[in-house]
Amino acid sequence: MYKYFFKRFFDFFAALLGLILLSPIFIVVTIGLYFANAGKPFFLQARPGRKEQIFKIIKFKTMNDRKDANGNLLTDADRLTPIGAFVRKTSLDEIPQLINVLKGDMSLIGPRPLLIQYLPLYNDLQRRRHDVRPGITGWAQVNGRNAISWDKKFELDVWYVDHVSLATDLKVFFTTFKKVFKSEGISADGHATIEPFNGNN
Repeated sequence: MYKYFFKRFFDFFAALLGLILLSPIFIVVTIGLYFANAGKPFFLQARPGRKEQIFKIIKFKTMNDRKDANGNLLTDADRLTPIGAFVRKTSLDEIPQLINVLKGDMSLIGPRPLLIQYLPLYNDLQRRRHDVRPGITGWAQVNGRNAISWDKKFELDVWYVDHVSLATDLKVFFTTFKKVFKSEGISADGHATIEPFNGNN
């Protein structure tokens, strides 16, 4: 019953309350990133959701659009702005996704929505991560986030799909605050962002 009805009910009202309570932070970060990113405080990107339905994820834009002499974007580390680094470290970049939760694209808790180009690379087991709505945070995020391997991340995602419950979601919810406070698992060692998924070798 929770998985098919109450989870969506809680998602909607928690996201609405979260947006109201976090609105002062939302406004301040939006203004800061507006100036840091030449008038572009938000980042929108197509991502696969439940049943691989495509939606536009909304995040705060933590990297600028600086390019080299040949017109190619600089590396992620070079484009990460100081305020963007702070917003990412504190996970404030995830706040706009509460809008995605209100719309029904996402859940508060679930496997993180990844890039569309990864879809053909999943094996049958990994593809099961799309059996539920993607989340702002999830079981993999509180068990390593970006500091664990892709195989381990997918294993944790599928475990969550098979064990969705109020108890699991509450555990993820409260553990997320602990992880954010300690800034754990934000990136893999030596990288500003996680390495891309290249399929199963």
